[in-house]
Parts: sequence; structure tokens; C-alpha cells
Amino acid sequence: MGLELFEDGRLLICDSRLGLLEANPLTGEVKTLLHKLDGQPLMFCNNAAIASDGTVYFSDSSKRYGIDEWRKDIVENIPTGRLLCRRPNGVVEVLLEQLHFANGVALAADESWLVVAETGVSRLMRVWLKGDRAGQAEVFCDNLPGVPDNMSTGGDGLIWVAMAAPNNALLARLHKAPYVVRQLASRLPRAVQPEPERTVWVLALDGAGDVVHNYRWDGEHYHMVTGVREHGGRLYMSSLEEDGILIVELVDSPL
Repeated sequence: MGLELFEDGRLLICDSRLGLLEANPLTGEVKTLLHKLDGQPLMFCNNAAIASDGTVYFSDSSKRYGIDEWRKDIVENIPTGRLLCRRPNGVVEVLLEQLHFANGVALAADESWLVVAETGVSRLMRVWLKGDRAGQAEVFCDNLPGVPDNMSTGGDGLIWVAMAAPNNALLARLHKAPYVVRQLASRLPRAVQPEPERTVWVLALDGAGDVVHNYRWDGEHYHMVTGVREHGGRLYMSSLEEDGILIVELVDSPL
């Protein structure tokens, strides 16, 4: 679900089933950094960001459902997601709990704070890591018009957000229904469940949580962008539904 590079070239892998892994690109050796926490396996390791000191900040989307049943978690909308960190000495800490499908994670350029996406409620939360507010959490951007997925920090310091789909009116109504109704709806055949609209969509936000770039294209040939990277004037996008990488040249224009 997520890939990051340590400064020495090792590859960090968020494996939705196996947890946090580390791979050596030169030898192909893979080892497990974290699979269980407090005796319980990570249910849905999703996205990560690595600080300069080697601390890994990562999301565990749900305590209830894994990758094969992610739609159930989104429909039922029970907040069991977590934001965690693994220190270089192996110590693991829970930074935030009760998140609605914890997803993308991105660090500020100066590493004074990080942002985690709550896919289930179209919201981004900020956690301060340094200064007088260290340890405090606050809403970074609320009421997003679509579903935030994985995130990354661009070379320009902006927080790039993959928007998997626009918000769904039927799903929004379901989230207001009693739990038993949401539970029943999550078990209906996929053909009658709310289906994400096909689109290619990414946002970029500044340190104040304001949208400064909003790129959206028709989803006829590629859709459901779940990962995004900005590098060298290009956007590199991945998808949970597609089998390729979409590359787009950036243009110098706001929004």
C-alpha cells in the first residue's frame, strides 16, 4: 500500500497484510519491522512517512477489516484506525486512535508536524511533533469534496493528496443511519452498493491547510488515484484499480 526510502537506500514497505517491511534493493532481502502490536497483528498497514532520524510514521486503517474488505469499513464507518510511529530503536507508539479509516501520511518539510488522512470522513488531521504544541492534534483540512487516500510531501513542501473519488451522496446518507443499517448495507452485493465515480484527481495543500492546486481529469482510461508523488515537475500517480502508473507534466497555474 505504501513505499518509502530510508536515507541509506533501504526500501520501507507498508504491506496491508504483513505490516511494516524493509527491503534491500541490492540484495532483494526482505525483513519484517513490525507485524504485531500488543500481541495483535496489524490489520491494515497502509501508508508511511520517514523522518530524517529514521522514525517511521504510519497508518493502520482498521482494527476490524483488512484489504479484502475495505469497503465494509468505509460503509460501516466505525473509527478504529490509528496513526503510529516506530522509532529507530524499534519502540512503537500510538499517536492517534479512533480515526475513520486512517490512510495517507505526510510530514511537513521541516518535520515539525505531520498529516494523516481520515478517508471515512473526508478529513485530514495534523499532529504536531515539535515545539510548544508537540503531541497535540487538530483538524488540518475538513469537508474535503472527495475521498482522501495516500499522501506525500512534494519538493516544494506542499502536501499532495490522492483523491480516490468524489464524495458519494448515498454513502453520506448511510453514515447517518443506525449502525445496524450500515452493517447490513456493507454486506449487500457490490452491484447495489455505492460505487465510486471514475475520476483522476489530486490536490496539493500548503501548511495552512489551504488547497493551492486542484488537478482533476476524466476517468475514462484511468481512475481511483490512491497514491501520488510530485518530483521534477511531474506527478506520478498509482491506483488500487489500475495496473499502471499515470505520469502527468505539471503546469505553473494555481488551482
